[in-house]
Amino acid sequence: MDRSNRNESPVWANIPARNPNSQRQWEGMKDYGAEPFVVDIEEATQQNRNFRTALWTGNHLQLTLMSIGVGDDIGLEMHPDVDQFIRVEQGEGVVLMGDSMENLSYRQNVSDDDAVLIPAGTWHNIINTGNEPMQVYSIYAPPEHPHGTVHVTKAEAEHHH
Repeated sequence: MDRSNRNESPVWANIPARNPNSQRQWEGMKDYGAEPFVVDIEEATQQNRNFRTALWTGNHLQLTLMSIGVGDDIGLEMHPDVDQFIRVEQGEGVVLMGDSMENLSYRQNVSDDDAVLIPAGTWHNIINTGNEPMQVYSIYAPPEHPHGTVHVTKAEAEHHH
């Protein structure tokens, strides 16, 4: 590992204090995996403006931040070998899950502080039904996206899929 940047600010210099009134834009949006890392996940999630930002990618798990626009959705998808955990930090929406694209029999409203667990092989979508961007973070095990993935828009994400 390159130690030549030893005199630069430590990683925590870019991370905001745990202050709910902090309006300072968080500049630390990069993939910190697979190194030891601690973050105020609520603040990082609420600061993220990209459709998807990989914040930590390890060998067995990945943390991404997502911002879903008003009236938009994550997009119907299924990961055959990946379990997924999604936590809603801000906004409200509807979760759809099922054993096929045509049979999304599980439907649940979600809002701030809800967690969604999606078993591998399950078709799923989350639709933002609120009037503000839906700010969520998602944990994939094992990782789903390449290290350092940033999709500014949903269209960009679909182009890379």
